[in-house]
Amino acid sequence: MTARTTAHIGIEENRSHPGLAGLLGAYHLVNQSEKGATVETVAELPAVYRVEAEDPAAAFAADTVLLATPAGADAPAGCVVLKAPRESRPPEIKRLWVAPEARRKGLAKALMTEALRRAAASGAPAVRLTVWSWRDEPLALYRSLGFATVAPWDDRPDLLCLEKPLDAVERLSPEAVRAHAAGGLAALLVDAVDGGASVGFLAPLETARAAAWWSGVAEEAAAGVRDVWAAHAADGSLTGVVTLVRTGTANGRHRGEIARLLVHSSARGRGLGGRLLATAEAHAAATGLTLLVLDTQTDSPAERLYRAAGWTAAGTIPDFAADPAGTLRPTTLYYKKL
Repeated sequence: MTARTTAHIGIEENRSHPGLAGLLGAYHLVNQSEKGATVETVAELPAVYRVEAEDPAAAFAADTVLLATPAGADAPAGCVVLKAPRESRPPEIKRLWVAPEARRKGLAKALMTEALRRAAASGAPAVRLTVWSWRDEPLALYRSLGFATVAPWDDRPDLLCLEKPLDAVERLSPEAVRAHAAGGLAALLVDAVDGGASVGFLAPLETARAAAWWSGVAEEAAAGVRDVWAAHAADGSLTGVVTLVRTGTANGRHRGEIARLLVHSSARGRGLGGRLLATAEAHAAATGLTLLVLDTQTDSPAERLYRAAGWTAAGTIPDFAADPAGTLRPTTLYYKKL
């Protein structure tokens, strides 16, 4: 059983939670009604669905079951199942459900984001799911997360089959950083500056200058000062990067800094920033760091990501750094205890 907490929602893995049966039962009763086969009780459900609601721990013994609890609540109000991959097929997301009284609070997106993160961490190249064509809100959520309609593997009428390719996140060796410096890594930095991100450079940023900066990062990686992770799309192109800088002073060796978390503009909205951040955090904790810090432009989109990932704002400094256009902007400092 594992748990993660965002600023407003608690996510836990627990196929044996006493509240799960009720959530799955409600899901199946509504699903049957929408299909025109209404039943009144779980006992009347078709056997294949009834066993899930009656004994979810057994029904999903090989799968990952996630539960979402809203802030201030003492019981989960949403669930989703990430089915284990079978017969060389990608893992499949099933049974996404949020109780009606808990909707419009971000639970469905939080559940999907965590399911996608776990699928990616397992090395899966893609995730798939099915959704009834009349379910407009779930369909809109799936499409916003990067799912696209594909050739059907289930031929039931009105059932759409969707799939999302997953970017693979891997740690780059110093040699790999050098190899990508003038290509994908430079392109990520130029794209960020062109998009207005305050990452230490003024616009326009020349590719050669961006490449030179990454070449310096390669040397830091070789010296053990900085770790680098990059996300690769299915075609091999780099879609995101994050670095972890280790403090060199004797009294700060417990501390690290998250720096240059970049996601290409073409790859945003898929939860990639959160995955890169979580990867760096997990490595920091595994290697003995107990505190992480970072700074980001105040009121930037990145702030929402850090707050959702459990980071705490320590304070804001006015006119701390110029944005790419040269205008001085405030910066907010964040920290996270591991």
